[in-house]
Amino acid sequence: MGNVSTVVWVLFNLGVLFMLALDLGVFHRQAHRVSVKEAAGWSIFWIVLALIFNVVVYFWMGSQAATEYLTGYLIEKSLSVDNLFVFALIFSYFRVPHTYQHRVLFWGVLGALVMRGTLILVGTSLIARFHWIFYVFGALLLASGYRMLRHDKEQDEFDPEKNIVVRMVRKIIPVTGDYDGQRLFTRQNGLLKATPLFIVLLVVESTDLVFAVDSIPAIFAITQDPFIVYTSNVFAILGLRSLYFLLSHVLDRFRYLGTGLAIILMFIGLKMLIMDFVHIPVTVSLAVVLIVVSASIALSLWASAREAQEA
Repeated sequence: MGNVSTVVWVLFNLGVLFMLALDLGVFHRQAHRVSVKEAAGWSIFWIVLALIFNVVVYFWMGSQAATEYLTGYLIEKSLSVDNLFVFALIFSYFRVPHTYQHRVLFWGVLGALVMRGTLILVGTSLIARFHWIFYVFGALLLASGYRMLRHDKEQDEFDPEKNIVVRMVRKIIPVTGDYDGQRLFTRQNGLLKATPLFIVLLVVESTDLVFAVDSIPAIFAITQDPFIVYTSNVFAILGLRSLYFLLSHVLDRFRYLGTGLAIILMFIGLKMLIMDFVHIPVTVSLAVVLIVVSASIALSLWASAREAQEA
């Protein structure tokens, strides 16, 4: 667990679980449609909390660790935005009522934290034993970035029914034809069945696993400290739900964001491949991420505004 004691790991995870319990058990106990105002408030809350933790890291672990955390957080936050496009497609495909979307994303985030924690643990162990794994990660990121550039419209061909997890579950567990509120399972004629909401959750979880395979190696190019890798991932994921509800109506305006994320992936992949020959400081990586993301968002909004004027 690096230089951080087990007590700190336990306290941090207990704090995360407490925040999630407070979120679901108090603020979202009753299923409701999340408004833009509510989503904006929660988005600001999670971002501020992440930045406060960054300050804690600065005074506790030093400026280098704080810069690594901030860079990792921005990378994971930027890459996680790509998940939002897929979430929108999944909810649209399965016609998930707005009232139940938050519950799906809540359990999805919980599962994502477990999966990413496991991947980080495995990745840290591999890096400690095999230095050449950096080259594998670098090649993987270059390939992912290239694929993203070439298939920018890949989401248009998205078909959840082709998901292998969904096909396997449908063969094992009977699924009802209609939703039963926000329940994942229900009983019909004494038989326990999964609801379509459970299928949606499976698609969300398996999709995040695919994205995690790209994003986890990316942060190892910034730092190999498991605590920094894990905490930056956690804070990026925690704010994902509120960010979705905030941006779900305007996602189509960010047309160049995918291109920007592809460039970031390819830059980080290249950094990992040449790290034994050329050292690229973390501050340079931070600057590249900020510039590329800002430019892609600005260009997207400019293009949307220009189209609106022409129309």
